Amino acid sequence: MYQHLDLDGHPLPYAIGKVVCVGRSYKEHAAELNNPVPEQPLLFIKPATSLAPLDMPLILPEGLGAVHHELEVALLIGRHLCHAEPGHALDAVVGVGLALDLTLRDVQDKLKANGQPWERAKAFDGACPISPFALPEVLNDLQRLDFSLAINKVERQAGNTSMMMWSIGHLLAEMSRCFTLNPGDVVLTGTPKGVGELHKGDELEMVLDGQYRFTARVAGDAHAG
Repeated sequence: MYQHLDLDGHPLPYAIGKVVCVGRSYKEHAAELNNPVPEQPLLFIKPATSLAPLDMPLILPEGLGAVHHELEVALLIGRHLCHAEPGHALDAVVGVGLALDLTLRDVQDKLKANGQPWERAKAFDGACPISPFALPEVLNDLQRLDFSLAINKVERQAGNTSMMMWSIGHLLAEMSRCFTLNPGDVVLTGTPKGVGELHKGDELEMVLDGQYRFTARVAGDAHAG
């Protein structure tokens, strides 16, 4: 069962909430999937049931086509945000980690082609494997964080939050104007280019800010499927 943890594995005093995601916040990712660049942040929500510990085996849904990895910086919200200003919104961040926005790409492509919402592709149980959280003050500037993903020792994604089209403060403020963010909610800030399909047995290594490393493994035999 998932619960918010710090880097030492201790539970954090925040109830599990929703996961608010940003689509296409990195221009090069939009380009690699031939998607238009939005004029304002493209928001969608994953339910609390999508959260899973990153160190547990990643379970890929079967029979629904390709499952893609999208590595993202994850923010844990520690106070209510409603119609907040960017500077005040940043003060609500009490934890920073990494998460995978797992996506049923074939399903999503069909949904997009029909102008339908993405939840069937993004909100399944376990669709948001997430690391423990570091305190913001032990990291570099939130708007200058390096992060990367290697699969089977080959780097697949590398980004820096300075490459985002909107600052983190702006994203949080924009979200809070659409719906209230509550303590325990998680915000995913978008993925850089390099997304791709996961396979059974893949070994993943993720690095945040050059100092925190997290590993994960896709369940199943590396030679199966």
